[in-house]
Amino acid sequence: MPDSSATADTLVFSPEVTQRLDLTAEWCQRNGQRLTETRRQVLGLILSSEKPSGAYDLLARLRPAHPKAAPPTVYRALDFLLENSLIHRLERLSAFVGCSHAVECPHGCNHHDEGGMHRAQFLICRGCDRAWELEQESIAPVLTRAAQSMGFRAEAATVEIEGLCVACQKAGIQPVRRPKTAAG
Repeated sequence: MPDSSATADTLVFSPEVTQRLDLTAEWCQRNGQRLTETRRQVLGLILSSEKPSGAYDLLARLRPAHPKAAPPTVYRALDFLLENSLIHRLERLSAFVGCSHAVECPHGCNHHDEGGMHRAQFLICRGCDRAWELEQESIAPVLTRAAQSMGFRAEAATVEIEGLCVACQKAGIQPVRRPKTAAG
């Protein structure tokens, strides 16, 4: 846990993560949603991690503050965060990352525009397992038009691009070959 620690009943996050959590709570309230303490803590753990976090990793990191936490606790929180586009699921890694722009978009746009499609593109390093979110505005309209041409209404699109980051390339790290999933 790079910048979170557990105390009694709560987790303590860095000032940057705490600020994002506060903005998320305000966003939820404006949008008729509730960021419960458990949801806030799960999101804080995701935002605190340098790498995408799996559900059981999140559970292990949540347990010091909530010893009785069980898998459904984390999965319910993840479902809420996903449904509200506050996090993304990286299918290839079966892990979660925070959405870098859903609450406070630097472009002032609604990420559910473009025919209702939340857009996200990720660079995933097969050397260090880190992920970086991109926001290429030109990709969503192309995907939306392609889906519409087939009579399909797209609601979400996540593009995952695997490779090696600059640091891993410089270090001569060889990419880890992951087995293909049923979908891939």
